[in-house]
Amino acid sequence: MARYTGPKTKIARKFGEAIFGDDKSFEKRNYPPGQHGANKRRGKKSEYAIQLMEKQKAKYTYGILEKQFRNMFKKATAAPGITGTVLLQYCESRLDNVVFRMGIAPTRSGARQLVSHRHITVNGALVNIPSYQLKAGDVVGVREKSKSLEAITNSLANSSTVYEWITWNSATMEGTYVAIPERIQIPENINEQFIVELYSK
Repeated sequence: MARYTGPKTKIARKFGEAIFGDDKSFEKRNYPPGQHGANKRRGKKSEYAIQLMEKQKAKYTYGILEKQFRNMFKKATAAPGITGTVLLQYCESRLDNVVFRMGIAPTRSGARQLVSHRHITVNGALVNIPSYQLKAGDVVGVREKSKSLEAITNSLANSSTVYEWITWNSATMEGTYVAIPERIQIPENINEQFIVELYSK
């Protein structure tokens, strides 16, 4: 399966929430897609369907493919702590996600592109792997030659969200991944326990 590059509003409508961020089209039509989406009576979903939907939501939210996601779950199972929380912490520790959280890019897909195109450094070295797992204390920055890129400067100018586990220095265009976020600090509306139950079957 290739990474999804189709209409994001359609996916957001499927889950009933704007999982990719602000979406004016979703606000206008926040019901399921399809010919009868607005008024179709939907039967009660099975337990499996609910669990699968939650996993799909997490994968789309973070832009992770099934094989990567399953491998992360295996790592989370082996790690100390609550498996579901650890899984989300792995998602949040990805370089593309932290670039997005720092406001360097307005979306995770935009952040992934910046990383892939070698605009981002970690501890002063270029890293072009979006799934790179950051450790507490790692410094993420914009490469010197890329600091004047309009896409980056515009995104930073419009960014206002602050996270306790990340610091950002506008002057140097560098930020520190201070600590792995606690579950309460992760704002995504994902029920990770459903994902654990699905993979544990």
